[in-house]
Amino acid sequence: MALVASVIAFSRLPSGEPVAAKRTYAEFLDDVRDDRVASVSLGAQDGSIKGAFVDETTFVTQGPAGALPDADLRLLQTHDVARTYARQSSPWGWVGGLTTLVLPLVMIVALWVWFSRRSAAGVSGATAFGGNPGHVYTTERPPTNFDDVAGYEAVKADIREVVEFLRDPAKFQEIGARIPKGVLLVGPPGTGKTLIARAVAGEADVPFISVTGSHFMEMFVGVGAARVRGLFDTARKNAPSIVFVDEIDSIGRRRGATVGPTHDERDQTLNQLLAEMDGFDTSERIVVLAATNRPDILDPALLRAGRFDRQVLVPLPTLEERTAILRVHSRDKKMGPDIDLALIARATPGMSGADLANLVNEAALGAVRSGSTEIRMSHIDAARDRVVMGLQRTSMALSETERWMIARHEAGHAVLAQLLTHADPVHKVTILPSGLALGATQQMPTNERHLYERQYLLDTMAVQLGGRTAEELLCDDISTGAANDLTTATQMARRMVTEWGMSDALGPMAWEPQNPYATDGLAVGRECSERTADLVDSEVERILGEQRERARMLLGDHIDALAEVAEALVEHETLDGAAVARIVDRSRAEPVSHPGVAASPS
Repeated sequence: MALVASVIAFSRLPSGEPVAAKRTYAEFLDDVRDDRVASVSLGAQDGSIKGAFVDETTFVTQGPAGALPDADLRLLQTHDVARTYARQSSPWGWVGGLTTLVLPLVMIVALWVWFSRRSAAGVSGATAFGGNPGHVYTTERPPTNFDDVAGYEAVKADIREVVEFLRDPAKFQEIGARIPKGVLLVGPPGTGKTLIARAVAGEADVPFISVTGSHFMEMFVGVGAARVRGLFDTARKNAPSIVFVDEIDSIGRRRGATVGPTHDERDQTLNQLLAEMDGFDTSERIVVLAATNRPDILDPALLRAGRFDRQVLVPLPTLEERTAILRVHSRDKKMGPDIDLALIARATPGMSGADLANLVNEAALGAVRSGSTEIRMSHIDAARDRVVMGLQRTSMALSETERWMIARHEAGHAVLAQLLTHADPVHKVTILPSGLALGATQQMPTNERHLYERQYLLDTMAVQLGGRTAEELLCDDISTGAANDLTTATQMARRMVTEWGMSDALGPMAWEPQNPYATDGLAVGRECSERTADLVDSEVERILGEQRERARMLLGDHIDALAEVAEALVEHETLDGAAVARIVDRSRAEPVSHPGVAASPS
């Protein structure tokens, strides 16, 4: 652009010719009448006029735009003024003419280059459909090792053979042992299956090729199979290596069970995966790791020996493992002196490693919001409430009648949980709305449970029915607040009858499918006769009725404690388990028991 500007400026520099005199148009006409004008050159459109006098001096003037009026033309003709008509010239001079010639050529070349690049991009895009979607994590990056996986010692011991094989295969080949080609990590979401796979690659110091099962699925048939081939080609080039397929159930689903237009593509992708896993032997030092939380829907051919030889269960963490996981996630955070990780672990049964990480992070965010410089136990408690029950709805306005109804409902849960021997003790009870709940009674298990006795289930159902029972005893009416309690208690009673064989009328028989995904989502009819179905319904009704009467008897015997807990909740909105225990203990001299009801068979 600088060069063009210079050329334009150069073309406008004055030449060595004499400067023409400037005349107005009226003066020009007077000169014509006085016969002083010899010749004129008329502009085509802009009305510019250049001319010469009789004495050969030149002049310029500006006439009307377009053609001169007829009278003025006759005046020029009458006085024998020579006329010529000049073609309109561009203000850019010769640069404008050059631009007019070159610009179309430049545009044609630019269009040709653009179409060429579009064609090349289309070819590369079509080729990329079948390309390898895996991402190679080289050993130059910071590795993840087993120290980053808290707990799960049994899982790490089971999978450590893979690490030793990738490090020193000769030790296995010397004795004739064959390392598994594939290891399937099975467990609920958030238990760290992907982290364990990365730790295996970090311990073995080999490339980690990670891909998600959904990456193989496209609307074009054959693309998934091509991507599987590309994935294993990459693994062979980087051998020894680990191939990790996350959510393998998206492509490894049982063949023939899927209804829809995508089953052909999924089946071809699965067939290619089976062929590839048969196509390499252990001497290539390639190990396939896969993760799923639905092993029941995987194709049997995928799980047979020679493909995924070993299944490693990654369960929800135990109490000790939760403590270790919390310790790992607390390493980079400033924890207060009152933090008790063992107590937090005991208060979070059923939480996965991802849930615990989220819990600690929520506590850190809460500490920042409150202006604290460290995480305290109160922040952990608030974060647990937020994770379990949802965000507290501080803007929700409850009437005084609703507050008393909620307080009496939650008091029924809390008092029964304190009275019943096998129920989990009360941790906290509140009438502050959180999430979808208007109030909540939190119970904290005293120890880790792996089996549930019948008496524990009965006590739990009695506690769940205690809210509605308290409304019946202390209020003039009942409310919709017991909807979730009734649903949970009914489901538990039905499972006691149909799955766990805890009904004397039906005996030790299971009447429901053990595998909820056995039909891959298709509807199934009942597996029992109408008579048995009626018997199941009557047994569920009997169990719930007995526990309701049991809750009514206990709360009736401790009606003063029930009313006092409800009044304390209205006043303070939140009570801890110790406060509830003090109120209940004051109302009784000794534990109340109803052996006939508590020990009734289910």
